[in-house]
Amino acid sequence: MATIQGVIFDIDGTLVDSNDAHAESWVETFREFGRDVPFTKVRSLIGMGGDKLLPECVGLADDSPEGKAMSKHRTDLFKREYLPNLDPFPGTRDLLERLKADGYRLAIATSAKSDELTGLLRAAGALGIFDESTTKSDVENSKPDPDAIHSALGKLGLAPHEVVMVGDTPYDVEAANKAGVRAVALRCGGWKDADLAAAAAVYDDPADLLKHLEHSPIGREP
Repeated sequence: MATIQGVIFDIDGTLVDSNDAHAESWVETFREFGRDVPFTKVRSLIGMGGDKLLPECVGLADDSPEGKAMSKHRTDLFKREYLPNLDPFPGTRDLLERLKADGYRLAIATSAKSDELTGLLRAAGALGIFDESTTKSDVENSKPDPDAIHSALGKLGLAPHEVVMVGDTPYDVEAANKAGVRAVALRCGGWKDADLAAAAAVYDDPADLLKHLEHSPIGREP
């Protein structure tokens, strides 16, 4: 078994408790534009980017005039009303610091847009920790397409078998698997184990992963 040299993280629902906030900001945005979309429908799609969510929820392409207007409104609303109140999950900072101390290279691969990432990293207590980052703004297709994972691998300069992806949604797991990267899933994003069955391992949250790190897919021992 190859030695793992890098870890790619999702951030929303993985390091920061933000999935409900993202869903609520979309629901509120749709309502502002005269569209009534249930919270449960939107929540089930969080983890995808707007290029996937908008067509699923309201039948609009994200690059259409109305789609662009909705996306901008949603981003502004999220950053203004929701982002300042987000908290990291237990163990987030400790896990990242342990990985850095152990010599792993760290990257973010998120379906969030680039103008949200700094605030999310601040909420996670993780500013300055990651070596690289890839957002929806950097790639053509968001998760579950593997574009963000491929981009992160290229920036890290590592091969798929040298990296583990940590996420919280089935879209993270699917994207990682499509890129040939083993996935570790965390339950803290609100998904059930059955939804995360394609992951190599499942843990409660960053603190639980840290507790079992040496025997996890990230651990250096085969």
